[in-house]
Amino acid sequence: MSQVRFPSRSRKIDKPQSLAARFVLTLSCDDRMGIVAAVAGSIADQACNIVESAQYRDPDSNRFFMRVAFAAPETLTVEQFEIALRPVAEAFELHVELHDLNVRPRAMILVSKIGHCLNDLLYRNAIGHLPMELVSVVSNHDTLRKPVEDAGIEFIHFPVSEDNRGEQESKIFDLFSGQKIDLVVLARYMQILSDELSNRLAGRAINIHHSFLPSFKGARPYHRAHALGVKLIGATAHYVTPDLDEGPIIEQDVERVDHAMSVEDFIAIGRGVEASVLARAVKLHLEHRVLVNGVRTVVFR
Repeated sequence: MSQVRFPSRSRKIDKPQSLAARFVLTLSCDDRMGIVAAVAGSIADQACNIVESAQYRDPDSNRFFMRVAFAAPETLTVEQFEIALRPVAEAFELHVELHDLNVRPRAMILVSKIGHCLNDLLYRNAIGHLPMELVSVVSNHDTLRKPVEDAGIEFIHFPVSEDNRGEQESKIFDLFSGQKIDLVVLARYMQILSDELSNRLAGRAINIHHSFLPSFKGARPYHRAHALGVKLIGATAHYVTPDLDEGPIIEQDVERVDHAMSVEDFIAIGRGVEASVLARAVKLHLEHRVLVNGVRTVVFR
């Protein structure tokens, strides 16, 4: 009969390195056997410790998606890790992104006159809930300057009209490039971005939309929802694409409403959902938990 021997309690055990993740690796490729083992082996070969791992295979496209967070020696750099991973990446034709969690993504917010989403983001940023460096807030109106500047964030006013729309967008993109922005958040920015700017910001701009798409597009959505007696109102956060309000969806939520509520009740409830959905989507993106899968997303929670 075989015996199982347990180590003596007096045996000295090496203290493990800190379990705080320092890097996040995301990847996608055509699915095949051995991907997880090869990636995990490469991480271990560099004296790194995996602290979080998730993967998904899309049965329709046969695409494989993976997110790995791992602790690493202080001396390990992004460049060194990428060089070591290169044989695995080439063998499996991986689309790879490696993120150093010590480097916070730089963010810009676009907003118009309505401030509920902006105010929520400013608060969450102030308490450290969002792992980002909020660099600036840009608006086509001057209405929200005070809360932004009170929060110690640069406020930039770029007025827009039919005559200067192209020039105004050029200023936004020049600022985006000059400030080395990683993420643009449209916090109820009531302007339709051109196809050119949408393409330039692909995968780096998140918008919030009232309701589950494509319901009640355009102006006064809650008034129309109230008039039709809907029982659920909600919000959708998605990446910006040239297809208006139809980019890959990151996050959604709903709240129940009823016949006894006024239009003002609908608006108040709806704006609360918008703010929370946008904040969750931004956090998921900043934590590198969202991978684009065609017109959809894979979100590792």
